[in-house]
Amino acid sequence: MLPDRHRLHRSADFRATTRGGRRVGRRDLVVHVTTRRAGDPSVAGPRVARVGFVVSKAVGPAVTRHRVARRLRHVCVPVVTALADDVDVVVRALPGAATASSSELDRQLRSGLRRLGAFAETPSAAPAPGRSPAAR
Repeated sequence: MLPDRHRLHRSADFRATTRGGRRVGRRDLVVHVTTRRAGDPSVAGPRVARVGFVVSKAVGPAVTRHRVARRLRHVCVPVVTALADDVDVVVRALPGAATASSSELDRQLRSGLRRLGAFAETPSAAPAPGRSPAAR
């Protein structure tokens, strides 16, 4: 289960992420990412990555939409700990998500997040000594 502190709850946060952030589309998902400012008063408590989901009626009837949302939450559990602490992510499911496998949704989500640069920098991603980042 995705911990509550990692979930987006307020519609203003969803709106800020979908309208003000960057996005990338995949076959069954659209991934929106925005970076929170350092002094953002809307975020109380520890600074952690937050994720929200949008599963519209275009995906299918209520049972199908809820199943897709549960699968997306399950896929996000290991991903959210690897995200940068100051990002908000909204995952919008497209109609194909209803028939996609969980592993396919995971692959598409990670691909979108990687493309948008939402993952935290790791020491192994640092440039080699003597090389400038521009030389990569």
